[in-house]
Amino acid sequence: MFAYIIRRLLLMIPTLLGIMVLNFLIVQAAPGGPIEQIVAKLQGNAVEATARVSGSSGGDTAGPGQNLRENNVANTAISSRYKGAQGVDPELILELEKQFGFDQPLHTRFIKMMGNYLRFDFGKSYFRDENVMDLVIAKMPVSVSLGIWTTLIVYLVSIPLGIRKAVRDGTPFDIWTSAAIIAGYAIPSFLFAVLLIVVFAGGRYLDWFPLRGIVSDNWQDLDWLARIGDYIWHMTLPITAMVIGGFASLTMLTKNSFMDEINKQYVLTARAKGLSENRVLYGHVFRNAMLIVIAGFPAAFIGILFTGSLLIEVIFSLDGMGLLGFEAAINRDYPVMFGTLYFFTLLGLIMNLIGDLMYVAVDPRIDFEARGT
Repeated sequence: MFAYIIRRLLLMIPTLLGIMVLNFLIVQAAPGGPIEQIVAKLQGNAVEATARVSGSSGGDTAGPGQNLRENNVANTAISSRYKGAQGVDPELILELEKQFGFDQPLHTRFIKMMGNYLRFDFGKSYFRDENVMDLVIAKMPVSVSLGIWTTLIVYLVSIPLGIRKAVRDGTPFDIWTSAAIIAGYAIPSFLFAVLLIVVFAGGRYLDWFPLRGIVSDNWQDLDWLARIGDYIWHMTLPITAMVIGGFASLTMLTKNSFMDEINKQYVLTARAKGLSENRVLYGHVFRNAMLIVIAGFPAAFIGILFTGSLLIEVIFSLDGMGLLGFEAAINRDYPVMFGTLYFFTLLGLIMNLIGDLMYVAVDPRIDFEARGT
């Protein structure tokens, strides 16, 4: 097993490199980069000043005309590279290129970036004047809270519920629970979040829960028991909104996996030997049926942790990774975009390896080394 782990760790290197190369090329080719963002702001701020200059009178008119022609010529190369840069001082554009490192060739920038990333040096945000790692660390508690608790609650509820539905397939319990989880799956999490706010967060009816943040402003002044209660108090509504739609797929997956195993010959043999139903289910069926459920755990955790909470963060005013990534994409904040992509891709690859190790933990008969993978 140790050799398999080493091979998987070595395989992460080209996989991570390929993902970074592909995303780097796509983002560089996309219009509206950071320089265009700054130029757009400058153009907007310069409208009033331009109107004042064009409305002025007196003086030599030949000078401004000649300067305008010279600027037009100088701006030709700039405007061909950056949309909307017409009329902006070329020296300013060159200064911005040097500041952002765009004066260097594409491959040089990528090699330098990856060299820094190997040391977990993700640079500084273009627009926040903060280190990317500091931003990630500051936003991480929100996303970790949402991701971990949502994943745990979904798994702790869905797996026993799926097993129960498989055992009582076709009964009224199976029918009404299926209707309930499908109804929950059909309701978008953001819409359910709005409903929770209206009902429980002072929107119209009850004012039981806070509307923003993961802790209160005086959290540091509370004792440890009060801190735990305050944290749970703040996270109840956001997590409830996120888990409501997460039960359906995992519950039905668990049910179908157990039903598939229950109908196999070894289960009939175990029952014929007089084993109890719990011994059959949890001693024999469980480890076989759980393999497909465990296979989806890493992807589910990563999805919930980093991509599934954007709207929830916005609705409940939670400043987490989802909101950070969205703002970075809108503003073309390349250090934040690529730094978080590198970090989360590496984490995702590690989670996939952990998923394989969980296979072995559930069923020791699995031997990845014997398969030569």
